[in-house]
Amino acid sequence: MEWFWWAFIFAGPAAGIVAKVTEPVRTGLKMRHERKLAELDAQREAQREERAALEAAGKQPAPVCGCGHHLAKHDKQGKCHESVEVAVAWDADKKPVRYEPGQCNCQQYVGPQPLTTFYAEDLTDLD
Repeated sequence: MEWFWWAFIFAGPAAGIVAKVTEPVRTGLKMRHERKLAELDAQREAQREERAALEAAGKQPAPVCGCGHHLAKHDKQGKCHESVEVAVAWDADKKPVRYEPGQCNCQQYVGPQPLTTFYAEDLTDLD
């Protein structure tokens, strides 16, 4: 039975050494895992932004005037026919407190002219 006590003498410090070695390894692996997750999240976000940019690139620009109204609200001369809220009363700090409906005062749409859409029949007859 004497050899049994010798095992405790060597096993005790060995367990302490193992604990001191494994704790930094465990901490390092946990940090690496968290960095990898953050990197994957960043990649997913970049892919989402890229998809949104590609979808936006395929759309034609909206014909919107400087007043914020669509080209359809302007006549041939460029006058806007949309109604807006116009401030008619202000407080002591010169902030509007009352509004009334009025007509938009912009004079001309200067944005991109939309391309016309044409229908063309197929040039080849497959029958």
